Amino acid sequence: MLVLASESPRRKALLAQAGIVPDQVRAAAIDETPLKAELPRVYAERLAEAKARKVADGKTPGLAAGETLVLAADTVVACGRRILPKAENDDEVRACLKLLSGRSHQVITAVALMRADGSLARRTVLTRVRFKRLDAAEIDTYVDSREGVGKAGGYAIQGRAETFVRTLNGSYSNVVGLPLAETVALLRGSAYPC
Repeated sequence: MLVLASESPRRKALLAQAGIVPDQVRAAAIDETPLKAELPRVYAERLAEAKARKVADGKTPGLAAGETLVLAADTVVACGRRILPKAENDDEVRACLKLLSGRSHQVITAVALMRADGSLARRTVLTRVRFKRLDAAEIDTYVDSREGVGKAGGYAIQGRAETFVRTLNGSYSNVVGLPLAETVALLRGSAYPC
């Protein structure tokens, strides 16, 4: 069995693109507060591992420990060492877009796979994205669309925000929320049929 430790519809859709349909989807409710001075990559890796362990440890109702593969991921948008929030409202979306306007940033996704034997495999992917300079009207229109609410860094590249991207160096699917090549490699390495 494969359990996706995420309720993200984007991750589920990306897996479907690769022909992978999880047997179960179970969110792992964990504290996602960054630790003091925690670097973005370390933060993403810590959260992905914590999500995989929480679902795999058997404390999730209806799932016995060690019965399956548990796939978890965490995506972080970072500007330098600064971790941008998962925007919870229009003001946070606006603040993120103002910060990212005309600048390069990193999208880091850590993928963790908890195997049935209790071992953990992990991959971390970094994509560099540069936004064009955004004017006030573009930011207002995007905020009004509500696409950025609930998204790391306040934007969804697979929507209207794709028009903001001047350059992208790395995995596009990583920016959406799950680097497919690395995820499929992890699953195949654990004998999951992909």
